[in-house]
Amino acid sequence: MFRKLRWLIGLNYGNWSAKRLLPTPPPPPPPPQQQQQQQQQLPTIDATHEIAIYIHRFHNLDLYQKGWYRIKVTVRWEGNENTYPGTPARVVQYEVAAPELSSDNFHGGWGIDDIDNSFSTQPFLIIDARQDVFLSVLISFNLALGKNEGPSTSAVILKFELMYAPILNIRPELQASLEPCSVAVHEFRIPPNALLGMHAYCPVHFDASHAVLVDISVHVSLLRTGSYVPPLKVPSATWAVEDDNGQDFDGSNKALGQKASGDFKEIMLVKALVAARDILFEDLQKISKAIEQEIDLTDLIFNLDNKNLCSSLLQADLDMEIGEVSRKLSGKPQNSIEKAGGSINFQSEKLLQSLPQDYLFSFYYMLGNQVLFLWNAFLKFHRVNKTKILELLRDAWANDRRAEWSIWMVYSKVEMPHGPIQYMSHKSSSYHSVNGKSLSLRKLTDAVNGHHLDLRLVRNQWLQIDPEIEFLMSEANEDKTFGELGEMGFRLAQEVISFLKKKMDKASRCGSSRSIRLSFVGHSIGNLIIRTALAESVMEPYLRNLYTYLSISGPHLGYLYSSNSLFNSGLWLLKKLKGAQCIHQLTLTDNPDLHNTFLYKLCKKRTLQNFRNVILLSSPQDGYVPYHSARIEMCPAASLDSKKSSVFMEMLNNCLDQIRSPSSEHRVFMRCDVNFDTSLHGRNLNSFIGRAAHIEFLESDIFARFIMWSFADLFH
Repeated sequence: MFRKLRWLIGLNYGNWSAKRLLPTPPPPPPPPQQQQQQQQQLPTIDATHEIAIYIHRFHNLDLYQKGWYRIKVTVRWEGNENTYPGTPARVVQYEVAAPELSSDNFHGGWGIDDIDNSFSTQPFLIIDARQDVFLSVLISFNLALGKNEGPSTSAVILKFELMYAPILNIRPELQASLEPCSVAVHEFRIPPNALLGMHAYCPVHFDASHAVLVDISVHVSLLRTGSYVPPLKVPSATWAVEDDNGQDFDGSNKALGQKASGDFKEIMLVKALVAARDILFEDLQKISKAIEQEIDLTDLIFNLDNKNLCSSLLQADLDMEIGEVSRKLSGKPQNSIEKAGGSINFQSEKLLQSLPQDYLFSFYYMLGNQVLFLWNAFLKFHRVNKTKILELLRDAWANDRRAEWSIWMVYSKVEMPHGPIQYMSHKSSSYHSVNGKSLSLRKLTDAVNGHHLDLRLVRNQWLQIDPEIEFLMSEANEDKTFGELGEMGFRLAQEVISFLKKKMDKASRCGSSRSIRLSFVGHSIGNLIIRTALAESVMEPYLRNLYTYLSISGPHLGYLYSSNSLFNSGLWLLKKLKGAQCIHQLTLTDNPDLHNTFLYKLCKKRTLQNFRNVILLSSPQDGYVPYHSARIEMCPAASLDSKKSSVFMEMLNNCLDQIRSPSSEHRVFMRCDVNFDTSLHGRNLNSFIGRAAHIEFLESDIFARFIMWSFADLFH
């Protein structure tokens, strides 16, 4: 049977007394049997890591299967799957789902498996995309240190599994009892240096086939374990404490007391607990200041000073003040603990080794109480301010990702030419002939056939940056991409307007109408369809709302100078055998007069001018779209062509003029090259003809992470 534990554990520091006597002749040693019993009763110092995992929200981005899902969590040491696993210590449902949701979306309760020491959330039903499920549960794991070990040098692995069970026509209570199967796994690695104290946002994404976003925050601290009752009588020998400069507080340079018998493990654990206390206290101050919410720690601030802590330890119920002892032993009138300007560094191994063992244990006990007080104070503080703390940690995570991914990008700033670009035409007597096999029509048709889920990975990445964004995955031209670009553009324009009207009407009814930012993402010839749609008169009222245009490998300047002879052969076959009108338009063969071709006229229309941000993604490995065409830039081959180069230059300048044109907003224009690891594809036809890189844009979201998180402001 499971039970919920309280958030705040009452602390009782305990009342204990000890007497300090002036040195007297040592008593005779106890009999050997009594010595053995005393050694057996000697307390031990031990500690454990508590890892608090808050599972806030499950957001379905793009799960393919409807059904019952739950999140399974396990904790283990890295490299030790079956040794010292983390054990669930406390579970708190810190927010209850609304009554209208609890009966429909949830069945059953959370559970703990004693066999694998795992925790599973209650099952919840997923039936819609963009569906939110607020789990609002805290699971805390205790991860014990190994026997005879000090602070760990190993990392900790947090494992999250997505468990799934299908929807069956049975009673809900029977449905909830079905054994789910694991369909996806996401793991986090907590490095050893973070185990003394950590507060982090850890989003779980699983994989491309199970696109979800689980908002999770993880908090870690080191806590003492076990209990220790200090002795009723302290050792008779006195001892001195050094300050940070190495000088004894009683004024001498030599310790007066006997050294501790504590071993290396005990000393290292004391040092670790001091560090954990300081980290937790500092983090509490930073978090409370960042979210502008005060946290009351007045009862602890005085004792957090190491000198005050040590003073309290030594002066507890003594018959004679410690200053009296110090004065008699050293001839100094001042209390050794209260030396002006002194500070005690309990990270010093030399100091800890000088402590009598009883003092070491007592200090560890009182220090452990401080850490436990701080830890429970944080949990209580988090419960009241969970939303603000989550937002703070999420912003920190986003900044870290932006910094991490941006270092892998190579920047080069190229000045945009202000005047028209011209080429000098040169006659050449050299001719090039390429002998090659014709391209497979099935492979080539993949480049022009589109599906509304082609850009789902980009959409999912964008949703992680801006969860409030609304997406239209266009279906208007599915199975119609061999038609005429003008017709496809008109269908897209109608679809976009219908989508916008529904969203605007809904927003106005809810009273949450706000300025609209309209952004577009296109892949391959989808970019030309987007530009054609923007040129339609029905889109005129919405042009002022255009924000970001992300073009992924788009043939903006057509295929006048395509260097891929195999692909060109395939295009020729499509025109002859399929009669694909869009292929004629892409190759500027839809009219004998190049100035009357569809693409030439499209470049003259102001389809790019109203965007505040224009990003052109290209890849030199992409053999399906000419590199210069995807980047809207000069093509060296045009200088060798005396017939068509003037038309090409006019198309190029018309496009660049739109980007160069002044506007009330600062315009961002970027050309981004993406280089894929094509070695994973091996040597095959796809790699040979350049199709692998062209399709990689749709099958990998790594490039989207780099671009979107490095320039997140362009996607908000």
